Amino acid sequence: MTYVDKDYSASNGGAGPEGAPREDSALRLELRTAASTVVIATIRTVAADLAARADFDLDSIDDLRMAVDDLCAMLVRLAPADATLRCRFTAHPERIEVAADVDVDDDTGLPPTRSFSWRVLECLADEVSAEALPRELGQRGRICITVAKNAVSAQQP
Repeated sequence: MTYVDKDYSASNGGAGPEGAPREDSALRLELRTAASTVVIATIRTVAADLAARADFDLDSIDDLRMAVDDLCAMLVRLAPADATLRCRFTAHPERIEVAADVDVDDDTGLPPTRSFSWRVLECLADEVSAEALPRELGQRGRICITVAKNAVSAQQP
């Protein structure tokens, strides 16, 4: 598993790459790993930790944890054996966004949005979307699922 944080460095006071000032206070984190069910537990733990550090309530933390688990499981099912799973976390003070994508074969389509799994994902997250990423020359295609969870859900009074 590889951890990449392109936008933050403690040594430069939180400035962006090459000392450029950051436009917002978001923490950006990227994990890259083999597309395997074995690593999903680690990815969902990272999501829960980010939500806890952002003072999300316990229900919102659990919802985000389960949403990340479900979206990673969906992507792993679509991936060929040697694929790479990449998860990008963006943690704002009141919102966490997770964009996960995976290598796919050319004939693999987007996950069905009328499936039970997709409906569960929509219930757990405040926003859900899927897209096929543009294929680069000599590379496989990629499917990306993005979820966003707000610190206080819009459904709560």
